[in-house]
Amino acid sequence: MEIKHVAIIPDGNRRWAKKKGITTQQGYEIGIRKLGYVLKWCREKDIRMVSLWGFSTENFMRDSAELSMLFDTFNKKLSLALARKSENRKYGIRVRFIGRPDYFPAQIRKKITALEKETEKYSKYQVNLFFGYGGRNEIIDAVNRIAQDVKAGRRSKIDERGFERYLYTAGIPDPDLIIRTSGEQRLSGFLPWQAAYTELYFAKKLWPDFQKKDFTRAIKWYESRKRRFGK
Repeated sequence: MEIKHVAIIPDGNRRWAKKKGITTQQGYEIGIRKLGYVLKWCREKDIRMVSLWGFSTENFMRDSAELSMLFDTFNKKLSLALARKSENRKYGIRVRFIGRPDYFPAQIRKKITALEKETEKYSKYQVNLFFGYGGRNEIIDAVNRIAQDVKAGRRSKIDERGFERYLYTAGIPDPDLIIRTSGEQRLSGFLPWQAAYTELYFAKKLWPDFQKKDFTRAIKWYESRKRRFGK
């Protein structure tokens, strides 16, 4: 089966850092660097859309020191992404951030907006970065927006397709495959609506240890599946 959209929950950066005896920040930096390899692997497989869960709404509940470290890391990596305009242009990569960017510091929000604007003209590949994302929050926000439209007389009823237009992911096809690393076998609130018929693959390796052969194994597993979509 052809994969058009693969989503990844890159879990295990902190555990890997502890295991290796390095700082949590170093673990995250190595984990973020791994994302570039994933994009290359997807291009080799002609997978045109990749979604990566970078930061959940629950992650904001971590202690202030770790949050400060993470925000500093994100800020640096966003600066590097903005500096690599030639790569996005070469491969035609559009970058979208999905979630609640308003939760982040102003300098990060500014760079998120700049990167989206810089790449919105490209369409060959698309990378969706879920930042400040929580599946329950997404559904609650959608319901509130629907309620506002009903109250204003802009909508009287809603169906499944209509509801999807109120989600953060409006216009983005549901993922064919979700890969989660680190051995955890749950979605933790990632795309609860969109993943209804998505194939789920759980890899035992911690994210920084996840290699091309592991990615290829996940793709081959998906290709062996027979998707019925409830039929």
